[in-house]
Amino acid sequence: LRSMKWANIDLEIAEWRYYISKTKTEHLVPLAQQAITILQSLHPLTSSGELVFPSVRSTTRPISDNTLNAALRRMGFTKDEVSTHGFRATARTILEEILHEKVEYIEHQLAHSVKDPLGRAYNRTKHLDQRKRMMQVWADYLDGLKMKNP
Repeated sequence: LRSMKWANIDLEIAEWRYYISKTKTEHLVPLAQQAITILQSLHPLTSSGELVFPSVRSTTRPISDNTLNAALRRMGFTKDEVSTHGFRATARTILEEILHEKVEYIEHQLAHSVKDPLGRAYNRTKHLDQRKRMMQVWADYLDGLKMKNP
């Protein structure tokens, strides 16, 4: 969330771009329609600041993982059941095992280094069209779960 700034999000083309300091690369996240709808609903609330999810203590600092984990605890989830970082692992597993998405697309989406027999030096692929489709499939899957358990 540290890089989730309104300046990095383009709602018209449904993309979120940010810089990954660990790998010193830019990462592009295609946004599903559901994500766009949520961001559009937040825009009137926080667009006057730089951040999409500012801290309640300072609009110049983002909310922290601790804030999100505390929200999960208030919902009744224990730390042994779920954490914010665990959502990435859950998504990775479901996308591959249930939704049968290609591992390369998932790994690119998670901004992981993708193993390539020719080496990363020659691999410039982003699989953007496939990842855009995959993110919509993922959002639709989550909506389906929500409809089963309102």
